[in-house]
Amino acid sequence: MMKMPMPSIDSVRVAVRVRPFSQRENSGSKCVISMHSRTTTIIQDPKNPEHTKTFTFDLAYWSHNGFQKDKDGVFISANPSSKFAGQRDVFHDLGRGILDSAWQGYNTTLLAYGQTGSGKSYSMIGFGANKGIIPNVCEELFQAIENREKNQEYQVTFSMLEIYNEQVRDLLSKTKKPGGLKVREDQQLGFYVDGLKSVPCENYAQIERLMEQGTKIRTTASTNMNASSSRSHMVITIQFKQVFLDRDLSKQSSINLVDLAGSERQKSSGSEGDRLREGSRVNLSLTNLGNVISALADAAMGKKVLHIPYRDSVLTKLLQSALDGNSRTTLIAAVSPADICYEESLSTLRYAERAKKIRNKAVVNTSTLMRESRAENNKLLLGCGNSRMAELPACRLRSPPDQLSWVHQLEQARSEWQQYYVAIAQEQQMMKTFPHLLNVNEDPQLTGVLKHFIEAGSCDAGQAASNAITLQGLGISDKHASFTNSDGKVTVTPHGKCKVIVNGVPITTKTKLQHLDRIILGSNSAYLYIGFPSERGSEDLSRFDYDFFQLERAASEGVSVDTLGAVNSGDGKADPSVLAVFQDYIKLMPLVAEANQMSEELKKGLNMELKVKNLVSSDSRGYDLQKEVMVKVTNQRTRQVWIWSKAKFINRKFLMEELYQRFLDGEDSHVAQEEDPFWDPAEVIHLGSAHIWLQSLAYCMKFEEQVEFLNCDGLEEAVLRIHMGPCSPTGQARGEEDVVIDPLELLGKRMDFQIRIVQCLGTKWLKEDAERGVQMGYRIYDLPNTLYTKPVWKILNPQIEETVQFTALNASQEFLNYLQTNALIVDLWGLQEGCAELSCSQPGLMVTGEGHIMVDTKKISSVMDKGQTTSNQIPELYLKLLKLEQETELLRNINRVLREENVFLKESLEKTGSSQQAHKPSNTLKLTGTTAQLPAAREINQMRTQQASYDREFAKALKVFYQSMNVARGQFLKLRHHKPPEDDQMLRTFVHQQSQMLKDFGDLLESSLWKLKNDVALIVKKKRECLLHME
Repeated sequence: MMKMPMPSIDSVRVAVRVRPFSQRENSGSKCVISMHSRTTTIIQDPKNPEHTKTFTFDLAYWSHNGFQKDKDGVFISANPSSKFAGQRDVFHDLGRGILDSAWQGYNTTLLAYGQTGSGKSYSMIGFGANKGIIPNVCEELFQAIENREKNQEYQVTFSMLEIYNEQVRDLLSKTKKPGGLKVREDQQLGFYVDGLKSVPCENYAQIERLMEQGTKIRTTASTNMNASSSRSHMVITIQFKQVFLDRDLSKQSSINLVDLAGSERQKSSGSEGDRLREGSRVNLSLTNLGNVISALADAAMGKKVLHIPYRDSVLTKLLQSALDGNSRTTLIAAVSPADICYEESLSTLRYAERAKKIRNKAVVNTSTLMRESRAENNKLLLGCGNSRMAELPACRLRSPPDQLSWVHQLEQARSEWQQYYVAIAQEQQMMKTFPHLLNVNEDPQLTGVLKHFIEAGSCDAGQAASNAITLQGLGISDKHASFTNSDGKVTVTPHGKCKVIVNGVPITTKTKLQHLDRIILGSNSAYLYIGFPSERGSEDLSRFDYDFFQLERAASEGVSVDTLGAVNSGDGKADPSVLAVFQDYIKLMPLVAEANQMSEELKKGLNMELKVKNLVSSDSRGYDLQKEVMVKVTNQRTRQVWIWSKAKFINRKFLMEELYQRFLDGEDSHVAQEEDPFWDPAEVIHLGSAHIWLQSLAYCMKFEEQVEFLNCDGLEEAVLRIHMGPCSPTGQARGEEDVVIDPLELLGKRMDFQIRIVQCLGTKWLKEDAERGVQMGYRIYDLPNTLYTKPVWKILNPQIEETVQFTALNASQEFLNYLQTNALIVDLWGLQEGCAELSCSQPGLMVTGEGHIMVDTKKISSVMDKGQTTSNQIPELYLKLLKLEQETELLRNINRVLREENVFLKESLEKTGSSQQAHKPSNTLKLTGTTAQLPAAREINQMRTQQASYDREFAKALKVFYQSMNVARGQFLKLRHHKPPEDDQMLRTFVHQQSQMLKDFGDLLESSLWKLKNDVALIVKKKRECLLHME
């Protein structure tokens, strides 16, 4: 009996790699990743640059910059000082470690983790001349086998599978098993995939062909199921067996290479705010893998862990040995360098940090040979067969070995290889002869895999098997389009209303195709047209990637970085936050098209369209609000509308795909309304906002205006009639004589004012459906809650007529500044049948004794906080006391004014008396003197009356002045959101510069008007002082 090998206790080896900027990131993203050594990775918070986090791993690869292409197209360091790590560097450290362990007889596993587009697949598979770890491992394995000793036999088998939505798909089998292959458990083997095809290979070229075949099946399956490859896990397993004939001994190694699904799919926020379960079973495997890694990391740190949930998903079942058993495991974490991907990159680094704490116990898998087996042409069974396994089971992603001998398996494989080589040669010859379509996929690894040839004559394309070009995918009809190859030109003609887009523009009639035209059929099946051999050159086809198609499509719909307002006025560079919104928009465009197609085929009657929230909206100071992508969903039958966030839409689309797949499989796709991803309860919809500047209140002036409600597209949704004005505590409107020249005159005094919502005119929401209703809401200064008007239903131009009085008992400097620089934002909300109306109650608001709502209550609140008590009477008593103090102060002010007036009158009488004493020579003169004084007194009274008149006239002028300024502000706010046309490049540049000049002019005008106001106020003040002095 053979002695059991001692296990080797190893930690999971972790490497991190950062990629270059993508095409879309190049225009304005900032790099937030840095690496100062081969083991250290630092990430910087873009919102708080001083906040950084440092991670230490076994290896850190800088692949962001410092590289160039050599003559073969391989990326290499640009200069000796560059720290760039290319594909060969990664393979040297990780791939060779995998091979060394395999030759020693250890099971090995390599996991690639990261968000979609972070470079996982590039590291694992590679692209073009830049081969990844998997092809390099396979190639070097066979190079080493060629130098084998005569007394040794080597057996290599290859399998390839995909896990999507908890179903296992064999990527080497052309037949799809309904429900996928089953994962079973064996006492010795552990978990394995029952029925998985495992192909014997004799050289690296055969493995290359198998990978191409598997990729083709994966691409076709992805198209048929409408499933992005970024949401599936791909697992390649190489079983490597060494047979030492002279020692009756064998070593068995299982090499598992796993390209995990995009990590952003497992975010718990994916279904945030959604009533339905999170994103279907697509997320389950990756989420559970995180749970397993966390539990294993806790166990390695000595914490008590009761249960490790391997059995909760297909992926973790198959990776059990790799994570906590008989395997040497490596994790490569791929991260994006861009600031817009900061949260995802940080999450990936934290995930990798947990993984490096896991410890495995790997053993050399050796077994003795049975002599009967060796005597019969070395019939060494694939896998462990009758040989004895090591104490810990090997990691197996395949079925138990069947009874076919190695020789028979090789013979069968060679026959299949012969047929495959003939098909490959035929395809290559046709590519040189005929124009054809190349598929373009979101995953670069799946691009160019499918080829549809356009032979001479006319050929139909569509889902029907009778077509010359058979297409699959959402929105593809049985007879979708016709391609005609005649007289050296190719044309495409849509059938009926079938969707065909050429170079971003929908077509409805016959259209001639040019070499490298971009074609989208149905919802999102993208193809690059390759013309006749005479039209072809040495073009770089890689630039026509998936992003290129979507950017072109967006541009034709009028969506670009410019239209989203991404260019800052200062340096002309793109605003990273807006760039992130644009990327989200481009990313969601094809998903929305697919969701609409599923709705159409399932007869759900929904229409979904992308919108940008806060596209032209600003805050109360006029600054742009943070933009974000949302999806407007309209039920075309009931006219019901919902607004879904990006996360909610993605979650719903996962669920839609599940329902749609059941429909395709012929199963019952009916679900209860509460479980239907195409349905939601009725909700209140935000229609738009209106800005009303509050400056007039700071000068105690009345304001009456009609203001536009602007929707998310910057278009007029409705018109608001609103009145604002100062008033007395009893609600009586203030007159023009109460206008103040300087708002500081109101400092520390009581201010009362009213806001009256009069009417809402021309509301599009109500025009679309007369059964709908509206409400309006606003908040002012420090109010804790939004105030809503009463709901009004089924009236096109509803008369609101709601007045609210506000009181500032002791106007602070901050409140006066707020009135001078801020706008009141009134939001318009749409009501629809079945939705809950917005509450008109006003809980938690402080009110005066007269019942008016109090603002500017910071001082009151701070005093109340200091004297917090359980009694509800204390705040009420305090308010009454404060009110008494205010009234007392008002009486003091009145008394002070009266005293000053008394002193003035007393002095005037004394002057008059002394003058009469000096001019008293005779009774006649006395009478004359007295008569002379009377005109003087009349002149004084007349002068005072005239002065009061001047004040009133000046108040009127000020009122007109400030109203004009409010109008000017509104106009310039619109100008700032005005976007130049897209049709001409030079014109766009000119108009952009002109808009910038207008903005600068507006700022200058406003500052000039502000200075003019201060100068006038100073002049009037001096005039008053002069008049008082003259008196």
